[in-house]
Amino acid sequence: MSLHPTLQPYADAWTHSIEAISELVLPLVEADWNRRTPCPGWSVRDIVSHVIGLDCEMYGDPRPIHTLPRDLYHVTNDIQRYMEMQVDVRRHHTAPEMTSELEYTVIRRNRQLRNESRQPTAVVRGPLGTELTLEESMRRHAFNVWVHEQDLRAALGRPGNLDSPGAHIARDALLAELPAVVAEKADAPRSSAVVFDVHGPVEFLRTIRVDIQGRGTLETAPALGPAAAFTLDWETFVRLACGRVSAEAVSDRVKAEGEPELTAAILRNFAVTK
Repeated sequence: MSLHPTLQPYADAWTHSIEAISELVLPLVEADWNRRTPCPGWSVRDIVSHVIGLDCEMYGDPRPIHTLPRDLYHVTNDIQRYMEMQVDVRRHHTAPEMTSELEYTVIRRNRQLRNESRQPTAVVRGPLGTELTLEESMRRHAFNVWVHEQDLRAALGRPGNLDSPGAHIARDALLAELPAVVAEKADAPRSSAVVFDVHGPVEFLRTIRVDIQGRGTLETAPALGPAAAFTLDWETFVRLACGRVSAEAVSDRVKAEGEPELTAAILRNFAVTK
């Protein structure tokens, strides 16, 4: 293996999730491909198209030349238009076409990963012409594919892999966004703390401390007398943080303690990706 050891966990997580997606969709009949998923505006076919498109771009394929319809209500900004291109171009593909392209894409990407010799700090091209390191690109990709695996599982009634390698990468990615949620978006009081106690297949207790300048930091040490505290299960944490469900829809699965306006503001701004 020529893949750098730092990159191996992301490759392993991607492999685990993409193989799970392949197993989920291979036996589906045509009608199942049109099922709605928790990802706004996307069906099972759309999710798989998105995953194929992401991997084709990471492989180095050119983006499709395609004009989007004007009536896609869920597409409201440039990044969504960028992501929708790979989806809409496949909207009329049949089930065999989808599974064949997915299989071919996985084969090519596996070969690419086996031959990957670049360093984690190598600069690669990201969405909309952005530049990022290879490590960050692979981390984001492993996170995205795991989240979309969960979208498919929810749509198809096939729960699972909530503690897979991709789940732990998702945990770290979502936790990294919490300081901004608490300190900036929810405007938590300065010199305060907010605690998140998450249980289930992935468990953790984390504190967001807001300093005197209003900056938030993520800590593992518990806080005494926090301004707010949340207790919820891992699946609900993921669904909220990924914008798959509203706080009102899962209020029975979230225990919120503390100043009501603050807890409401945090839950209102909990989604960090959609």
